[in-house]
Amino acid sequence: MNKVIDVKKLTKEYKNLKAVDNLSFEVYEGEILGLLGPNGSGKSTTINCILSLLNFSKGSIKIFGSEMTPDSYELKKEIGVVFQDVALFEELTVYDNIDYFCGLYINDKKVRKLYIEDAIKLVGLEDFKTFYPKQLSGGLLRRLNIACGIAHKPKLIFLDEPTVAVDPQSRNNILDGIKILREQGATIIYTTHYMEEVEILCDRVIILDKGRIIASGTCDELKALSDIEEKISLEINKLDDKHLEEINKFKTVDVATYSNNTLLITYKKGKNNLLELMEYLKKERIKYNNIFVERPTLNDVFLSLTGKELRD
Repeated sequence: MNKVIDVKKLTKEYKNLKAVDNLSFEVYEGEILGLLGPNGSGKSTTINCILSLLNFSKGSIKIFGSEMTPDSYELKKEIGVVFQDVALFEELTVYDNIDYFCGLYINDKKVRKLYIEDAIKLVGLEDFKTFYPKQLSGGLLRRLNIACGIAHKPKLIFLDEPTVAVDPQSRNNILDGIKILREQGATIIYTTHYMEEVEILCDRVIILDKGRIIASGTCDELKALSDIEEKISLEINKLDDKHLEEINKFKTVDVATYSNNTLLITYKKGKNNLLELMEYLKKERIKYNNIFVERPTLNDVFLSLTGKELRD
């Protein structure tokens, strides 16, 4: 597979702070790479260095095999960027906003018109072409923001929290659009605070913390890093402290908690965990209702590696 991004030993220092510390990774053609990390982990700094919006202290960055510099205009034509903060012209309509941003790269008016229509269709704004930004909901504004960033059909796209604070319909529309972009051959760098989106979209994931890569791989490979084997939760109307203490002494139990009539048990290892629990509850004549069994999630991995929730 062809390398689209090749970052080697990237370091960015601010006085006594290393925001990015000797970072190396590659991104390959046609993949969606999830770039995750808690606040202050170095995600934004890394992206800004790749885009040559920030000077870096050491290392090298190549995009499509060429060195990336502030003057790499031919490379920048192949890149689309959708930042989290919506940046639009309030005095322009939906169509004219997309036309303006697309026009920065596409001079041919006939080609540009086709590209604009493709972008509008991709984000589902066909019924809003003549609307002004102030007339749009938050979800529609974010869709317009995406259309402006990708209308020139870039080969490499950076999407920073594209679904934050949007309605479910817009979120589904955006996720479907991202899948289509990948099917059309785009390579995508994706940041989000929603782990379920990572599992739906991303081919590979890199987790950053304190400017370093602490884990990388597919979702399944990352889950294999977790010490957690499974979680079991049960609805129990009443559970004595004595019973909770005894369950916590099971050999394979990591921790068991009881609150709001729910027993939640996290297991680190072992087989037949559910069977052992059922036999214990039967022996103690403890009545229970619904049972839920979960495998480790990416959020479990993230928490175990960084000590933080992704949404923190």
